[in-house]
Amino acid sequence: GMNVLFIVVDDLRPVLGCYGDKIVKSPNIDQLASRSIVFSNAYAQQAICAPSRVSFLTGRRPDTTRLYDFYSYWRVHAGNYSTMPQYFKENGYVTMSVGKVFHPGVSSNYSDDYPHSWSIPPFHPSAEKYENAKTCRGKDGQLHANLVCPVNVTEMPSGTLPDIQSTEEAVRLLRAMKTKKQKFFLAVGYHKPHIPLRYPQEFLKLYPLENIPLAPDPWVPKRLPSVAYNPWMDIRQRDDVKALNVSFPYGPLPKDFQRQIRQSYYAAVSYVDVQVGLLLNALDDAGLSNSTIVVFTADHGWSLGEHGEWAKYSNFDVATRVPLMFYVPGMTSSSASQGEKVFPYLDPFSHVSGLVLQGQSKKMVELVSLFSTLADLAGLQVPPACPKTSFSVALCTEGTSIVRYINSSEEKLQEVGKDGCGDTYRGCNEEPIAFSQYPRPADTPQWNSDKPKLKDIRVMGYSMRTGDYRYTVWVGFNPSNFSANFKDVHARELYMVESDPHQDYNIYNNTLHGGLFKKILG
Repeated sequence: GMNVLFIVVDDLRPVLGCYGDKIVKSPNIDQLASRSIVFSNAYAQQAICAPSRVSFLTGRRPDTTRLYDFYSYWRVHAGNYSTMPQYFKENGYVTMSVGKVFHPGVSSNYSDDYPHSWSIPPFHPSAEKYENAKTCRGKDGQLHANLVCPVNVTEMPSGTLPDIQSTEEAVRLLRAMKTKKQKFFLAVGYHKPHIPLRYPQEFLKLYPLENIPLAPDPWVPKRLPSVAYNPWMDIRQRDDVKALNVSFPYGPLPKDFQRQIRQSYYAAVSYVDVQVGLLLNALDDAGLSNSTIVVFTADHGWSLGEHGEWAKYSNFDVATRVPLMFYVPGMTSSSASQGEKVFPYLDPFSHVSGLVLQGQSKKMVELVSLFSTLADLAGLQVPPACPKTSFSVALCTEGTSIVRYINSSEEKLQEVGKDGCGDTYRGCNEEPIAFSQYPRPADTPQWNSDKPKLKDIRVMGYSMRTGDYRYTVWVGFNPSNFSANFKDVHARELYMVESDPHQDYNIYNNTLHGGLFKKILG
């Protein structure tokens, strides 16, 4: 069996060279992509940290984990569901967690689900506790808790940052595994580019402000239902944004400040790229690149001014779409010969990208499929598909394995005419669909619209993304019995992918489309 290195980045949308972004410098992730199969249409099931992570780590959708906020532990509140790392642990793997893998706090039992999920206690970087402290030097020379926060690392508490510490710990664990003859599952969770955008200041050099464009659609779309809008409260609360006195909920940020946010987001991505480069280089140095599957993804995306929105908390592609790639030695790339490096470290300050992608799949895939897919790739028995109601079923998954897209190139799929699979997979010959959802406390933007607590949820937006469109229906929701009422429709959205790639023109029309979606989402 293969080892697994599972890398999850917080709030990273696919602004990466390997996803066609022309501005970002991400040579190490791009290099991983060139040896992987890259999914260009991968989506999270809810665009917020804890619900998304619990969903993909248990292989169940938010309606089954019953976690839409940060305040419950699924084993107590929904069902005693096995997790992906737990399954590997029960199959003889040493499972290890470094950085932000589970969302910390009550949603993972204040323990990152240890000891269920992990063989050893999870590692958290000590510098994490300064993340929201006043560590950003402003123009006034004083320290602030800013959104845009390039720093001199030597001036930081203990002279470091959380992601640097996480890389160091993960590298130490890889070196330790080199001598042990035991299979491992190592999950590494990076904090950036989650806000605050706090990263080593030298990364700004990669992105002169005059080269940074605004979002292609920095306005609130005319036909956007108010329930769909997220008012980006967490950003408004940062010192530098507060000082701008922007009106709630739609007031736009000044254009120059929009550019600064985008510049710092890119800089934070390059900072994480360096961490990923050091980590993969250590995998090489430990002689483990030929025996380790590497997965790279994020918990959800992040709006950078599109639709006049910032942060996550919505059903748009910019918030739900994530990078997703699988490196499988001997399958996605030929095995390296003795002493040959698979992942030499690339310096973003000097490396010029000449990217060649091995394989890219445009299939719609969901993060909820990660559990079954990784079990499948590692040669473990794939957990059974969940029955319709699965609260009492400890081991099952609501996401189908996508290995069939990984080990057959797109050309082969076209020859087969179907999806290159028999009848063993449910819905295999149908167009795959990615589902996401987002809760709201009301039909208009409120102070808690981004992150409503369970008891305050009144509307749920169920969204489906196909190759051709994104359709979202906002329906009444009762938090006391977790029920959505599809007869109580508050709003609908329909965006056509080809003619409206940025999702700015909601063309939903009752008379035209009324019957079309009845079958699918009620």
